[in-house]
Amino acid sequence: MKAAFRWVERVAEFLTNASGQKGCHVKRRMAGLVGALEHAVRRARSPHRAALAHFLLETRRYWPGLFHCYDVPGLPRTDNDLEHLFGSCRYHERRASGRRRGSEGLVVRGQVRVVAAVATRLAPTVGAELAPKDIIAWRNLRASLRRRKYARILGRRFRANPNAYLAAIERELRRALPA
Repeated sequence: MKAAFRWVERVAEFLTNASGQKGCHVKRRMAGLVGALEHAVRRARSPHRAALAHFLLETRRYWPGLFHCYDVPGLPRTDNDLEHLFGSCRYHERRASGRRRGSEGLVVRGQVRVVAAVATRLAPTVGAELAPKDIIAWRNLRASLRRRKYARILGRRFRANPNAYLAAIERELRRALPA
């Protein structure tokens, strides 16, 4: 069992990246370690083999997204760090709105609001930075937000008066169908 823990400790040491290397260097070092670990799994006894094989399986599963955090400054490295980041966004949203739950605006406009909340923590924002750099992407984002908002409005109309809502849909359908 000590041997299995030594492998995990070596992996943790590589992923901690105390020397501050770029993602490609950490990835290369980890690839070598994973190769050595695969060789060790073949030689391991049965109780340790299953645990190490599972560790390798999960490492392969997460491999494509495992090293981005070393190349992007400020990107949280662990799930706990990400949960803390999103949790603090929810906390401030609830505090600002006075609600116990998160507001619907966070659900509808989350892809904009969460990014804005995170970005304002990194550095102060000046007015010139608020202008969109890519107008087409900005318009597409606005259109997607409008579609999501419209879907929520239709849901409210249905809940408020289902019979009237369904009757209106039937009238539209009759007009659209050829006589």
